[in-house]
Amino acid sequence: MQIIRGATTIKKDEKNQIVYAVKDLLDEIFSLNNLKKEETIGIVFSLTTDIHSFHPAKAARVCGYDFAPLFACVEPDIVGGLPLCIRVMVMVEVSPSRLVKHVYLEDAKMLRADLSSIYNIALDGPAGSGKSTVAKILAKEYNILYLDTGAMYRACALKAVRENVAPQDSEGVKKLLEYLDVKVEYLDGAQHTYLDGEDVSDKIRANEVSMAASHISAHPCVRIKMVEMQRVIAKQMSCILDGRDIGSTVLPDAKFKFYLTADSAIRAKRRYDELLERGQNVDFDKLHAEIVQRDKQDSEREFSPLVCANDAIVIDTSEMSIDEVVAKIKSYIQQGI
Repeated sequence: MQIIRGATTIKKDEKNQIVYAVKDLLDEIFSLNNLKKEETIGIVFSLTTDIHSFHPAKAARVCGYDFAPLFACVEPDIVGGLPLCIRVMVMVEVSPSRLVKHVYLEDAKMLRADLSSIYNIALDGPAGSGKSTVAKILAKEYNILYLDTGAMYRACALKAVRENVAPQDSEGVKKLLEYLDVKVEYLDGAQHTYLDGEDVSDKIRANEVSMAASHISAHPCVRIKMVEMQRVIAKQMSCILDGRDIGSTVLPDAKFKFYLTADSAIRAKRRYDELLERGQNVDFDKLHAEIVQRDKQDSEREFSPLVCANDAIVIDTSEMSIDEVVAKIKSYIQQGI
């Protein structure tokens, strides 16, 4: 079972306003979450003590939401609380992995600005700093999209494979971009990547596509196109991106920017332990040298180099666990929200 939360407010304590407010709130919750009647276990309302004209549970029944048990209670008076407020919890029988969207309307938007407004989080940093792991955890905790930008490059590579365009062919790839149709959706707790209207989330993981993506991503024209598409997505929904220059180039107007770093030896040790767990034998000194070299290459590359945005919050994760890093970032986000 999952619970979808919501709240709204009315201007005056009048029956019609209560009915319309409850209908708008429930309509939005059911529409955004693609809920079916049979998935609904029950609906529970709470209302502030200044609402007397009509009961929200009765309003829900009047509006056609009579297919599930309806309950309501009056909230205790809270000094400084939001007046004329109606809150709701919709209990639904859906998969725990399914991403649910909470809804806050009218003046109730101020109760959960993180849910009622669009904001973006940029996470930059060198390899092994933990940014991808942290980004996925934050996306889940805030119910926002973790935009897997690599999947977008893979979709472009798949298009090239299907159109028999050599991924190393700069001119051929450039022409391909003119009619490239890639979209991203977040469904049931996972990102789905669409190419020409087809869900290719699994197909882009094929080895042939991976090899092509390595060449495709090297073209500046592809990078420019992908950044353009990522910005469109970021304007439409709250999301978090991780990379080398998200805060400085891809999303320079992101509300929250962080730069995660760590001592190169510690990052090498993290990678070393990860590979050992996979059963791979690696030489630590060689791995450390490779990470130092990659840092140099990423920082000095001509196109989309690794850079810390001037307004990013720098977090050294050398002596921190993933949970500690997540908690620290969340503390900054909550202050900003």
